Amino acid sequence: MAFLGGLFSKSKKETLNKGLEKTQDSVLSKLSRAVAGKSTVDDDVLDDLEEVLITSDVGVDTTVKIIERIEERVARDKYLGTSELNKILREEIAALLEENNSGTATEIVIPADKKPYVIMVVGVNGVGKTTTIGKLAHQLKSQGKKVVLGAADTFRAAAVDQLTIWSERVGVPIVQQGMGADPASVAYDALQSAQSQGAGVVIIDTAGRLHNKVNLMNELSKVKRVMQKIIPDAPHEVMLVLDGSTGQNAIEQAKQFTKATEVTAMAITKLDGTAKGGVVIGISDQFKIPVKFIGVGEGIEDLQVFNKYEFVDSLFNKN
Repeated sequence: MAFLGGLFSKSKKETLNKGLEKTQDSVLSKLSRAVAGKSTVDDDVLDDLEEVLITSDVGVDTTVKIIERIEERVARDKYLGTSELNKILREEIAALLEENNSGTATEIVIPADKKPYVIMVVGVNGVGKTTTIGKLAHQLKSQGKKVVLGAADTFRAAAVDQLTIWSERVGVPIVQQGMGADPASVAYDALQSAQSQGAGVVIIDTAGRLHNKVNLMNELSKVKRVMQKIIPDAPHEVMLVLDGSTGQNAIEQAKQFTKATEVTAMAITKLDGTAKGGVVIGISDQFKIPVKFIGVGEGIEDLQVFNKYEFVDSLFNKN
């Protein structure tokens, strides 16, 4: 599998490298210890590699799949040098991500035949949900799209306030009814407003509570039903936002939300400043849901469209 150059601009690639620096340093140092004094990939090296991946938050199940793929390569190629291990790892992880449709784009793609295109954003409080919505709105506006935000996380005054601040910062309209309003009513108004303004995209924020799956499921189902009175196939995307710095806890949250609603895409935030970037691989593999965005910094441009080639290259290739 060829690693394609030039997919990202130089500045984007530098941001990605910097954002994954801690994970990369951790992975590469563990990897170098695993192959120290070894010339070929043997059972000991594979055992050590398994530990490297698990301790990098890739997750046990996904790690086993990667090791099995490498074992097949070792059996097929007979003599496999440890110097080739880094390249093989990159190829097999990229192939795994490809099977889950993660990371095939280089920019945000919104279908032209869905107008407005409705994105419902879910996730617990504190994962960077509102920030992700703001940054996504900024990028879509930069592409020339008219964006409307809906503040349907009405259980916390701070959530409405934060989204309002982002709408002002980005320069896009927001529909909100304040704290305590009915979330479905806010979503309904947001879609009506978007239609009347001829907007291309509506992004609906929802409550970030995992109080229990039944209530969450009922609440999100109601929001969907009410939106479908305006746009029958809404929402077109249900995007789950997860905090990558929490490692395996992010996987647990993904389990809860995928049981409660039909998640179609994921955004994984806060990968800068953590050595747990391997969780992106595990989440993509375990849930078979495309990872579409990753957060690799605090800047407004630092929400990146996830590209598997660039991600794996930044993770395993010391520039």
